[in-house]
Amino acid sequence: MNLRSKVADEGTGTMSITIPTLLADGIEPVKSLALAIADAPMVEDALAEQVGALCWRLHKGRVQVLLVTSRDTGRWVLPKGWPMAGKAAEAAAAREAWEEAGVEGLVQAQSIGRYCYDKIRPNALPLLCCVDVFPLRVRRLKSDFPEHKQRRRKWFSAAEAASLVAEAELAVLLGQLHEAPELLTAAPLLDKARQPAS
Repeated sequence: MNLRSKVADEGTGTMSITIPTLLADGIEPVKSLALAIADAPMVEDALAEQVGALCWRLHKGRVQVLLVTSRDTGRWVLPKGWPMAGKAAEAAAAREAWEEAGVEGLVQAQSIGRYCYDKIRPNALPLLCCVDVFPLRVRRLKSDFPEHKQRRRKWFSAAEAASLVAEAELAVLLGQLHEAPELLTAAPLLDKARQPAS
């Protein structure tokens, strides 16, 4: 019987199990160990889907990527968030780019990649999030946007951005853009990244 089925049979609380120890002559059971199984879930199997905007521009013939700082740790990240009811994924990504970075521009209708990360949450297990990334060609940056007092934003080359982000899969995607910037315009662009009406 595994621990999960034991908890399911007995419920949460305190459970005793016998832990064997190695002795010179072999294995011998010793004292019972009381395990406190709190009311928290044993394992969180959920996978959360998010959308992200890879905000970019051409500067002196080279691709530059706009990164923003996260509100909690100050790491460099792409603008991203949860899907929005009634909005296509690329439109939701464009909305996140507006709210987190003040971006207006043209968003690509098709994702160019995906990366996953563990979202750290207070008083909860980490949540595995996978982000579909939509390129958004920046037309203009506004200085007054919803999260302007909570984040910094900065342009980087694709290669430099790849070295700054913590998520390995995102770093690979950014590195590919450095090598093949045509990936950014492989699908039609949609004018869904204008400043949304509140």
